[in-house]
Amino acid sequence: MSENPLAQRLSERQPLVMGILNVTPDSFSDGGQFQSLDAALRQTEIMVRGGADIIDIGGESTRPGARRPSQQEELDRVLPILDGVQARFDVPISIDSSTPEVITACASRKVAMINDVRALSIPGAVAAVGDFAVVALMHMQGTPESMQISPHYRDLLGEIKDFFSRRIRVLESGGIDRQRVVLDPGFGFGKTPDQNFELTRGLSEFGDFGLPLMIGLSRKSSLRTVTDDILIGSVAGALAAVAAGASLIRVHDVAATVSALAVWKAIHDEGKERDGG
Repeated sequence: MSENPLAQRLSERQPLVMGILNVTPDSFSDGGQFQSLDAALRQTEIMVRGGADIIDIGGESTRPGARRPSQQEELDRVLPILDGVQARFDVPISIDSSTPEVITACASRKVAMINDVRALSIPGAVAAVGDFAVVALMHMQGTPESMQISPHYRDLLGEIKDFFSRRIRVLESGGIDRQRVVLDPGFGFGKTPDQNFELTRGLSEFGDFGLPLMIGLSRKSSLRTVTDDILIGSVAGALAAVAAGASLIRVHDVAATVSALAVWKAIHDEGKERDGG
């Protein structure tokens, strides 16, 4: 297996910023804005200049109630953008997809990460990943169509931990080493606002797995329950998640998040030096 530079960076557990590039007509925040190649390349340039460590390209909206595209629709949305970004930018790329055929096509192009909200649960998805990409496994209660219809947990963190344990075993049995796995507890996916905030507070509970943690709370509706300023709310949430143990933050507003993290790191690293860490 050739070396994936992203895997090495994630192993260092320094906070990284993933810039979101939705190439869908119906994503909740920016649907339809970046479907053309020119628009997608302009947005990628903005995010790369803003300090993005990785770009996440997605061809399926997973907002509550969204219609899932056909395999061909998703391929037609994703592949021209992926090829264009790879040709122009030297930046690791993640593909946000659950579709085995899309994963196969993107894995053959040596994308750095497969980011799957369905945790590679669709038959054929595990085998499609290949031997290069890091895999982000996300927890979701239900499906995008049903996930926000009365989500309920007896033990929020415990049930998500059990889910991750099961999925990691499935991946290992399919030949994907656990050191290639990133865990995403699924902020906004089958959780109420209170459950989302509990989840973020409890991120350290997932440290038992010894794997990098990713969280995507940028512009999510739960933040709108406590603030009208979604940009400041998203950045504040990102910092809270990093402080709780996240090492990969998936965001729409890259430059603002990178700036805030630079301040957080300066304070955090100085504090560690004074403490002898």
